[in-house]
Amino acid sequence: MQKNVSATEHGRAPASKGGELLIGGDLRVTRLGYGAMRITGIGIWGEPADRSEAIRVVRRAVELGINFIDTADSYGPHVSEEIIAEALYPYPKGVVIATKGGFERPGPDRWVENGRPEYLKSACEGSLRRLHLDRIDLYQLHRIDPKVPAADQLGALKELQVQCKIRHIGLSEVSVRQIRHAQTIVPIVSIQNRYSVSDRGYEDVLEYCEHEQIGFIPWFPLAAGQLSGAESPIGRLAARWNATPSQVALAWLLARSPVMLPIPGTSSVKHLEENVAAARLAIDESTMQELDHAARS
Repeated sequence: MQKNVSATEHGRAPASKGGELLIGGDLRVTRLGYGAMRITGIGIWGEPADRSEAIRVVRRAVELGINFIDTADSYGPHVSEEIIAEALYPYPKGVVIATKGGFERPGPDRWVENGRPEYLKSACEGSLRRLHLDRIDLYQLHRIDPKVPAADQLGALKELQVQCKIRHIGLSEVSVRQIRHAQTIVPIVSIQNRYSVSDRGYEDVLEYCEHEQIGFIPWFPLAAGQLSGAESPIGRLAARWNATPSQVALAWLLARSPVMLPIPGTSSVKHLEENVAAARLAIDESTMQELDHAARS
């Protein structure tokens, strides 16, 4: 593994060092994106503690070469989308804003699935307004609501696509069976499932995405600090390579699959720059095996 360097070292666009991914055949994005859930208040509710810093984070992400920003109408709710628009609109050429619908938010840390077609259509309209977009490049169903036929939910997204309000459709937290069913109704270009070096529960979904050339967007890619302890196996490996555990975890994801698109989130410019520096780390096969062993231990 190469030694760690800062995100701003050696000039421009360090995020591009992680490679690119073509989503849906026409959206070319850096394989290290930015997840905008954390630019909200406690419990993913309300305004962030420092809105100015949140705006700086979003702008800095683009300065560092990230051109894929993932958000959702439920983050805040609405706050994340509003901050992204305030920070970036009019959007730089090539920047892809991906958002999601399908959750209602009755309070902090509370999430209620709502896949009724009329709700999804209204949610998409709201995202279009807040983001100041005529069309959303990637609109993802945040969850398949078990109370509503999946065909009705996907049919609503298909209608929005026909109306040119969304360009491509993605799914979140789904099985291979659910993806296959969805593909009989509408093309699916991305899957956003929980996945990290220490959490491989959706290995079969990742392999299916590789086979189908579907983008795989792992959420919770750093296991929220579970990998970061100095005395953890991955922490010890990171110290040996002069990197942080988070950087190693992100580099492992980028090395794991060509369809992988990690979206680590943060509300701090410093932390963002640290994450982006992971794109410079090169992990070889022996390192992958060592990390696999460390994660399992």
